[in-house]
Amino acid sequence: MTRWTTADIPPRHGRLAVVTGATGGIGYETALALAKAGAEVVLASRNAAKGADALARVRAAHPGAAARFEQLDMASLRSVAAFADRLREAGRGIDLLVNNAAVMGTPRRRETEDGFELQVGTNYLGHFALTARLLPLLRRGTNPRVVNLSSLAARSGAIVPGDMQATRVYAPMRVYAMTKLAMLMFALELQRRGDAHGWGVMSTAAHPGWARTDIIVNGPAENGRVRGPWRLGQFFAPLFAQPAAAGALPILFAATSPNATGGGYYGPSGFGEIKGSPGPAAVPPQARDAAVSAWLWEASERLVGLAFGGAG
Repeated sequence: MTRWTTADIPPRHGRLAVVTGATGGIGYETALALAKAGAEVVLASRNAAKGADALARVRAAHPGAAARFEQLDMASLRSVAAFADRLREAGRGIDLLVNNAAVMGTPRRRETEDGFELQVGTNYLGHFALTARLLPLLRRGTNPRVVNLSSLAARSGAIVPGDMQATRVYAPMRVYAMTKLAMLMFALELQRRGDAHGWGVMSTAAHPGWARTDIIVNGPAENGRVRGPWRLGQFFAPLFAQPAAAGALPILFAATSPNATGGGYYGPSGFGEIKGSPGPAAVPPQARDAAVSAWLWEASERLVGLAFGGAG
């Protein structure tokens, strides 16, 4: 595959894109590039002040951009439902949903208002619920796509049916890896079920490699200080990591390229998929376990109280 850049994004005029966690890092760069290509972009995030700042930066970079901020807390099923209701009331079909928002490695186990472990609720179950609620609007879109954000951490992830909420054992990065594996498995299963039921929505997954973002400061940091191995990671990041804009390229490829395929997984094509031009990514063997994928889907429907089968 030749080197792919944002210049290769097809014109997105008239397309509506929703990007979660769009106020910084990978999400912001994804929204910025989509706005440049002409898409109407909804920057969805929890923090209204950061949302206003991100929106101002998008409009400053691309005057006249059709972008707006909508408040959405992925750690709250109530917020997810309210966000989806607002979009349904607008009556517009959605052409692209980028499930990007995440927290990483919170040092102590915390729970969402719905009683989910924070990373599980924010990174995975919130997006599962959001996609279920927006599926009718996606089905009305033009060549609609859903892109789930996974991570290199998914390689070490494992779905633990007996302790999905990490109530027995809480290891911060083990839980993070599980949520990113779950996002990949969700993307693959969404494509399989969509094909079987004729939903007409392309589902893909992507990961940014090692990108320099604020996710460590907003996750493993305690009282604003990064400790232990995370400090070492921050030290080496300038040497080995790529900028957030480069990390967004595999997501944008999955979201817009005519060469992306349903059920595809994309990431940087360099050594170890750490950085480089977008290309096909290696799917961890555990992500292809059909039995665990089916269990995860059905368990997720029960936990969030929603069924994709009813989408019309």
